[in-house]
Amino acid sequence: MGNIEATPTVTPCEDFDPESDAARLDAAMDGAGTNERPIIRIITRRGKLQRQAIKEVFEANHGEPLVDRLKSELSGDFEDTVLAIMDLPAVYDAKQLRKAMVGPGTNEEILIEIICTRTNEQINRIRLAYAELFDRSLVDDLRDETSGDFKHLLVALVTVERDELYETDEDQAEADAQAIFDAGEGRWFGTDEDEFTKVLATRSYLQLRIIFLKYFAIAGNTLEEAIDSETSGNLHDAYMAIVELVKDHWGYYAKKLHGAMRGVGTDEDALTRHIVGRSEIDLGNIKDRYEELYGNSLWQDISDECSHDYKRLLLNLIAE
Repeated sequence: MGNIEATPTVTPCEDFDPESDAARLDAAMDGAGTNERPIIRIITRRGKLQRQAIKEVFEANHGEPLVDRLKSELSGDFEDTVLAIMDLPAVYDAKQLRKAMVGPGTNEEILIEIICTRTNEQINRIRLAYAELFDRSLVDDLRDETSGDFKHLLVALVTVERDELYETDEDQAEADAQAIFDAGEGRWFGTDEDEFTKVLATRSYLQLRIIFLKYFAIAGNTLEEAIDSETSGNLHDAYMAIVELVKDHWGYYAKKLHGAMRGVGTDEDALTRHIVGRSEIDLGNIKDRYEELYGNSLWQDISDECSHDYKRLLLNLIAE
């Protein structure tokens, strides 16, 4: 990400009054029909901790949880997105992970999107939230629901803290690049995925950038090309997610958003996940990168793809 400052599109309100907000939300849902506009206005112009305060005041003043009231008044993608916004990020991520693993089959794409992209602090908060919400261990569930080298990578990302220091070590980078080469393209037969996992799951993003350069010098091709030729399936996708995030953090999310709107139909779950998830972190930068990559503004593409209150809500989160 270089030295460019991360720009959120949703920031805390300076003259915040949870009593007034709770009363306005109650009024918006009172009587016949719901007035969605004040709901959108309030929840997209408050920070995550302010929204928690509104929930507490609402329940104290109106005798029922705000989320229960919203659920009874709203529906569809609009409801899902409002509820996502009302959760703390770690709680929302924990719910998404559980949803991805419960029932027949596992949604590996969501596991990759969340686990391969979060910081140590975020991962630790997600683990705590997961245990509190579901009375289960995230690590145990990942072990049960995934397999092989993909499982080893996810478990490593959730249990072994990535180095997040700003110091880099050229010699170590060269040794790591050589170790990955020897474990993959340098072998006569097969690939030792443990070496790839060890480096990609534990080295800092700054260190990984240097490792990628050293790898190119040793192999004569990029690490992405090596991952393409040496791995497949979910493990391939997870490794690529980490590499893409390291090389172009905001581009990674821009591509995810673009992918959610390409082809037939729109992946509303993915749009919600990324827009809500990044709105208080760096969605401003992701918007800029989106326009650089695709020539269209994210605002315009969402406007064209989505409709009604769901569209209004996303556009409020994006902030033109």
